Order: sequence, then structure tokens, then C-alpha cells
Amino acid sequence: MIARLLVGYDGSESARAAFDFALDMAGRYGAELHVLAVAHPPDIGEDQQTEALINAARSHYAQALQALKPRVEGLKTRFAVKVGHPAEQILGYAEGHGIDHIVVGHRGRTLFERWLVGSIARRVLAYAPCPVTVVRPRP
Repeated sequence: MIARLLVGYDGSESARAAFDFALDMAGRYGAELHVLAVAHPPDIGEDQQTEALINAARSHYAQALQALKPRVEGLKTRFAVKVGHPAEQILGYAEGHGIDHIVVGHRGRTLFERWLVGSIARRVLAYAPCPVTVVRPRP
């Protein structure tokens, strides 16, 4: 049974496809839908610049999640924005919230990329405490 479903969201085409899939799945199972956006801090930079970039990313993702709220009417939903590496934050969130299923997008653009699973999706697949669905946008 799926009681709590997590979808990673960054506003990209693949994330929108993953959100649509997760929204349908949550409706079918009556699951609580958790939508998580992760602001990835830059690897290098001065503290003030890094903090400004993180704050801008948080604001961007908060607005992106706000735009999804009309689509989840009638479903029990939680929205969150975290800072860190996306795969690590998705995995930590799943463990900390007792998530039963994770949905993530895949960004393969070329034929070769479509045969591969992206690094975030691959890490989530490898270490998730629950089943994972990787969704590709339709061509």
C-alpha cells in the first residue's frame, strides 16, 4: 500500500512529467503527496555570493511549488524546499517522512541519454528506502 508518495520537483520538463505521474498515482491510491524541491548550492564561491544564490534558489522553488497548489486540490499534500545535493535531500526526506514510493524525472534529451539514467535518478534508485519510479517526458 502507498500511503505517502514523494516527487522531486525542479520545474523542468522531466519534473513536470514526474509530478503529473505522481499526482495521478496519489489520486489512485489516496496517498499523501509530498513535493520536494532542492536548491543545490554552488561548489565554489564566497560565502556571501553562495548565500545570495541559495536564497534566490529557495525563492524560485517556493514560487514554482506555489504554482502547483491549484492542481492538488482535494489531496493531502506537503510542499518543501531543501538545500543540498538533490539525491541526498530526496533520500533523507524519504527516510525522515516514512515515504512509501518516490517519483523522479529523467532528463535524457538525446537517444544516447535516454538509454542512461541521470545521476540524481541513479543515486535515488540505488539507495532509496522504498520503490522508485523514474519518469521520462513524452517526446
